Amino acid sequence: MQRIFVVEDDEEIARNLVRLLCAEGFGVIHAPTQRMAIAMLTQEQYDLALVDISLPDGSGFTVCTEIKRVRDVPVIFLTAFGDEASVVTGLNMGADDYIIKPFRIRELIARIQVALRKAQPTLAVMEVGGLTIDMAGGIVKKEGREIPLSALEYRLLLVFCNNPRSILTRERLLDELWDTAGEFVTDNTLTVYVKRLREKIEDDPSNPRIILTVRGTGYRLGENPAAQ
Repeated sequence: MQRIFVVEDDEEIARNLVRLLCAEGFGVIHAPTQRMAIAMLTQEQYDLALVDISLPDGSGFTVCTEIKRVRDVPVIFLTAFGDEASVVTGLNMGADDYIIKPFRIRELIARIQVALRKAQPTLAVMEVGGLTIDMAGGIVKKEGREIPLSALEYRLLLVFCNNPRSILTRERLLDELWDTAGEFVTDNTLTVYVKRLREKIEDDPSNPRIILTVRGTGYRLGENPAAQ
């Protein structure tokens, strides 16, 4: 499970963030002040930090600097509307992104997922369910035979391979795919793309072994990928 470090002093915002991020399958740790956040940096494990720029005892900039000093994880700043100078300062200090309050939760989740994806080490070749995925060349083979995939089908396969232990909700998949290849993906077309991908990569698409359906929730990968 990927963990998010939330540094936010507003109790209501922090409570809602923790609830919503947990609902998306993330683990969450929370610090309401600069002092507490810095004290927790080396004590907790986390994959990304959401940091409010304005804290009651200091600045999110200081927290960001300390995070980047002790751990190579993405930092997304939470900032007040129109605070352009703060945004520029934060990005120059090494922040990976920012989002303006009040924000839409789906936009925040999408930005978190993009930042986490960019931070993942890229494997040269990945194997899963009899498939060989050449990450550098964008080539997928099954038993030595190349399988032609569209850009969106290939991206969909990578989403599953990059999240091998997670149940991926339909909403999560839509967030991951919405801007891929310039194609507009809806809930209905997602079903079509999953079906097409299964027809190309599964031995028996009616009884899939690679991309499994989790009834009432979404999908998951049938086995963990291995790196070559």
